[in-house]
Amino acid sequence: MLVKKAMSKKVVSVSVPGNRETALEKMRKRKISALPVVKKDSKKLAGLITRSDIIVNPDEEQIAMLMSRDLVTVKSNDDLEEAAKRMVDNTLRRLPVVNDDDELVGIISSFDIVANALVKFDADDSIEEYMLNNVPTTWDETPLNVAFEIMRQFGLKTILGLNNFGKLSSILTETDFITESEIISEMTEHSSTVGTEGDKWSWDSTSVLYIEKNHLKFTDKLVRDVSPENIDTVNTKTKVSDCAKKMKAGNFEQIPVLDVEGELVGIVRASDLIKAIL
Repeated sequence: MLVKKAMSKKVVSVSVPGNRETALEKMRKRKISALPVVKKDSKKLAGLITRSDIIVNPDEEQIAMLMSRDLVTVKSNDDLEEAAKRMVDNTLRRLPVVNDDDELVGIISSFDIVANALVKFDADDSIEEYMLNNVPTTWDETPLNVAFEIMRQFGLKTILGLNNFGKLSSILTETDFITESEIISEMTEHSSTVGTEGDKWSWDSTSVLYIEKNHLKFTDKLVRDVSPENIDTVNTKTKVSDCAKKMKAGNFEQIPVLDVEGELVGIVRASDLIKAIL
């Protein structure tokens, strides 16, 4: 299968020059995690901006300063396996698709490969060898700001919530956190005191520094308030193709994994599952 058979052709993008709020609003409205950046009044690819770029750099407002410029791309006539290889080799979830003039013609994600190719995968491989075992979890009554920090410490874009019995009850992604937050500016006061001594006199000299800093402010909701009510799961013995079908049907980029006894053991992401075609 070629890239053009699986890629998204109707691409939502932003242009430079442009500001953070424009990008963030499009991400929230479309519930997407990344936007290709094109040069103003053209289709020439200039970069890529992700939710993570905005989260990590809340003080930066210009898209040009937030976006990634050193991009990995594919052409529409490239083989889908090559696109998957580039994603895996560079730890990416998506690739812009460009023509010979470096103009943006589409975008392909690991989910696109799962939904269009792996659903037809004819093999006995189980997802066990592709899943992540070390996944952030938290109590489903944890406030969002605490849950986000736990997720961030793991370097992942998903966190799972457990109920009072230690059973899987919630799943939140970076998209959920963005939806339930806003970037606000706060002024903090920092003072320092320097003592100076003479033969007969001493005094303290105090300097005050005011620092304005942006950060994400979350709503007062708990993890369980934001999570979908019904959570689909797979087990360690689920075949790759069956897992891909479930992801496609539910439009999931990741899905929790249970063992044969129903206990949570990890998660499998589209970006992990595409390794099955390599």
